Amino acid sequence: MKVAIVDYGSGNLRSAHKAFERAVREQDLDAQVVVTGNPAEVASADRVVLPGVGAFADCRAGLLAIEGMWETLDEVVRVKARPFIGICVGMQLMAERGLEYGTWDGFGWISGDVVRIEPEDPALKVPHMGWNTLSQVRPHPVLDGIELGPDGLHAYFVHSYHLAARDRAQIIAETSYGGPLVAIVARDTVIGTQFHPEKSQRLGLRLIGNFLRWRP
Repeated sequence: MKVAIVDYGSGNLRSAHKAFERAVREQDLDAQVVVTGNPAEVASADRVVLPGVGAFADCRAGLLAIEGMWETLDEVVRVKARPFIGICVGMQLMAERGLEYGTWDGFGWISGDVVRIEPEDPALKVPHMGWNTLSQVRPHPVLDGIELGPDGLHAYFVHSYHLAARDRAQIIAETSYGGPLVAIVARDTVIGTQFHPEKSQRLGLRLIGNFLRWRP
């Protein structure tokens, strides 16, 4: 199995690479993890990881700057139906639109827009940064064996915008920060995490391992 982590100038690539390689070792999987900015290599991968750090528009521009990368990712998901995970802004790019400093089209794999966080408690600062537990909205294989709920494991978040998903059936987990925020989305062969699994210790490694074993 080849796992391609997309390098487009945005994302914590070193941490992501190390976390996925560690999950491969700990799960005793026969998998090769590569970091690549080559669309052909992404197209040939069995699983694809799209990280992302920063603003929606900047990450979008980074993908579009690599000839054929945007189209390759869309084909990987829509046509080839390969397992795909988007992380942080990589997850936000799965939405229909990003409304950060303008209006920008996303891939449209998940229904909804990426909008600024507006906590109900004005004392809560934006960005939302730190460790939070997750609450399950619906079962999904990537959550297998992960302790959820107020006494569960914590995930690491850092973001000012969130995906306001229109179809609740596409949400599998939420977190709370002055109101509910989408933490994980899923549809068909794709999932997306607003938090950083590569920085989320036990929860993150278990989720990555579940993704690598997932047979959608």
